Amino acid sequence: MITVVSGVPRSGTSLMMQMLSAGGMAVLTDDERAPDASNPRGYYELEWVKSLARDSGIVAQADGKVIKVVSSLLRFLPSEQEYRIIFMRRPLDEVIASQDRMLGRLGKEVSPAPRGSVLKAFEEHLKEVEHWISQQSNIVALYVEYLAVLRNTRWEATRLSTFLGRSLDVESMVRQVDTSLHRERSSV
Repeated sequence: MITVVSGVPRSGTSLMMQMLSAGGMAVLTDDERAPDASNPRGYYELEWVKSLARDSGIVAQADGKVIKVVSSLLRFLPSEQEYRIIFMRRPLDEVIASQDRMLGRLGKEVSPAPRGSVLKAFEEHLKEVEHWISQQSNIVALYVEYLAVLRNTRWEATRLSTFLGRSLDVESMVRQVDTSLHRERSSV
């Protein structure tokens, strides 16, 4: 069984990886992307995941471990493996604001597309991904609200432990949540 943390970028996937690691799970990360102002505790990514569409063979190395796979690449996971996906959801206005701020920090241009069209594209993408997940017999998914993790951390950590069928260190998981890092807020 491979545990996958997924969601759109800036949805709380790095926080979830930190929590699972603190809870006692082995996470696969190469530390190639260093912590920065946008993610001061690190990204918990593997560079090879970006090549998943071309080379999915390495996924087998994740058996019994946790990897982070952005939502747009989930459909490239090899179908012969079994997965438990923890899919992070965050209010899309916060996701967009966080992405824009991160791009600004990196000195990159923020998309000139109207915010409404970006929001609509994200909504459509998430609908498609969630439908795809529901059709896969080798995947069981747990949808986790980012704001719920911030507001009711212990409950969410316990829910994760149950979902994964593991006795995770819930108290260590709780200590990973730093609400001061929730800088892009919506009215939700």
